[in-house]
Amino acid sequence: MAFSAHAQSSADEWAIPARDFANTRFSPLADINAGNVGSLTVSFTFSTGYLRGHEAAPIVVGGRMFIITPYPNVLFALDLRSAGAPMLWRFEPKPSASAQGVACCDVVNRGVTYADGRLFFNTLDGQTVAVDAESGRELWRVKLGNINLGESMTMAPLVVKNKVLVGNSGGEFGVRGWLTALDAQTGRQLWRAYSTGPDKDVLIGPDFKPFYESDRGRDLGVSSWPPGAWQRGGGTVWGWISYDPELNLIYYGTSNPGPWNPEQRPGDNKWTAGVFARDPDSGEARWFYQFNPHDLFDYDGVNENVLVEIPVNGTPRKVLLHPDRNGYLYVIDRASGEVISAKPFVHVNTIESVDLKSGRPNYSQSRIPQVGKVVRDICPHAGGGKDWQPSAWSPQTKLLYIPHQNLCQDEEVTPANYIAGTPYIGATVKMYPGPGGHRGALTAWDPVGSRVAWEITENFPVWSGALATAGNLVFYGTLDGWFKAVDARNGKTLWQFKAGSGIVGQPVTYRGPDGKQHIAVMAGVGGWAGGVVAGDLDTRDASAGDGWAAAVPDLPKFTSKGGTLYVFSLK
Repeated sequence: MAFSAHAQSSADEWAIPARDFANTRFSPLADINAGNVGSLTVSFTFSTGYLRGHEAAPIVVGGRMFIITPYPNVLFALDLRSAGAPMLWRFEPKPSASAQGVACCDVVNRGVTYADGRLFFNTLDGQTVAVDAESGRELWRVKLGNINLGESMTMAPLVVKNKVLVGNSGGEFGVRGWLTALDAQTGRQLWRAYSTGPDKDVLIGPDFKPFYESDRGRDLGVSSWPPGAWQRGGGTVWGWISYDPELNLIYYGTSNPGPWNPEQRPGDNKWTAGVFARDPDSGEARWFYQFNPHDLFDYDGVNENVLVEIPVNGTPRKVLLHPDRNGYLYVIDRASGEVISAKPFVHVNTIESVDLKSGRPNYSQSRIPQVGKVVRDICPHAGGGKDWQPSAWSPQTKLLYIPHQNLCQDEEVTPANYIAGTPYIGATVKMYPGPGGHRGALTAWDPVGSRVAWEITENFPVWSGALATAGNLVFYGTLDGWFKAVDARNGKTLWQFKAGSGIVGQPVTYRGPDGKQHIAVMAGVGGWAGGVVAGDLDTRDASAGDGWAAAVPDLPKFTSKGGTLYVFSLK
């Protein structure tokens, strides 16, 4: 069986979580538009039967919809050609129950991807599985992670040129991060690139040409750490992967170094908290940029990289847009790794500026964590200005729509002891609302002007993905269960629907077999932000949920557990 080089969606379908390799989450469909979206009604619903965080995007191909649940990662196929979209089949991978104990931030799954008649997804216990999309029959599965070491897998795969790209989770357990390429036909491992360690493990060779001097040198993945610390240094790959077919480069972020306590790991801690550009054929690194060298606040670097072309000093330039957890929106030349601009899109007091000459952040000395001292008013908090929840880009408005939170924290770091398979953090945090008192927002960002075009504030963090459409609409969900459509040009709310549970999923749109455009989203509160509800946390303990209990103690009053797919269309 020959696999095609592309796994992108047609105009009417949604084949991969981001819809396209550029991670735009933009649909050219415009039947539902700013003029008629107020008439949206529910077409059908589907209950998954599971009650943890539903973070995945529904996938729509060939008149079928495919949805995946959090642990135990059950995959459903629904028939869109029949009224009510009855279930065609369900596939249960039966991951190990022990994996739930090493999931730092809920037992989520961020999605399944479709390519050439097959569905690919990861299980919480570190397996990648291929299933026949027609029958639901398992084609292959491979074990990649070790839960006994604290490894898990939550990210959505991406298929590029016959290769299924997958990464691991577990940075809070002192695991070593990696990205692995599997043969889409057989599941055989083709290459693995580690995020820490010697150059041969990181797949750094003679073609590695980072733009900034601080990223040049031999075996920096070892020398920028205390002796041996890179072996448990984090840098996991649980976010999003983008692909530029013209440059033949994939882009992905690496997570925080371990432990959170920065005093235990002096140095830049390569190659964590940054973005890699790699050749998908060989896995060889082409460049790297570190958003947060010697990451002080668990800011990571795993957020999405959206590939667009914008004018820079009057000349079109191929760039990636990266809204980082540190609160800065980066515009980076995706061929070279040069930072063109970096401006805060939220309130930030931990980084005073980003030096474009060196590429390095200028950390605020008054906010640096210290053992034995409570450092107050750290903004943004450990979850960042935004976390994994993906933004959307509209080529019509030239704006990036960023769902995010507005939270700060107090932090005290403590010595962390490494024991395989147990938390390796060394920090206690207490989170609370940032300036203005609201805890979330949807921000429309102009990357050419480096400014906020408009913003909608929300009481709770906006932990869902965003969707932009050619109908000049942006869709997003809130932690307390509101699903909204707003005008992409000015942010005016045009329609809203109260779901039965908080929305932390990724909305999508498609044209169904009935010829109508539909909007779909999974509701099911959870994830790191919604663990107060999904995990029944005691909010009297401000440190519960790694500090989220203090950030959203009132969330149980506004929503409840759930696991429901909602699909909408015009009357």
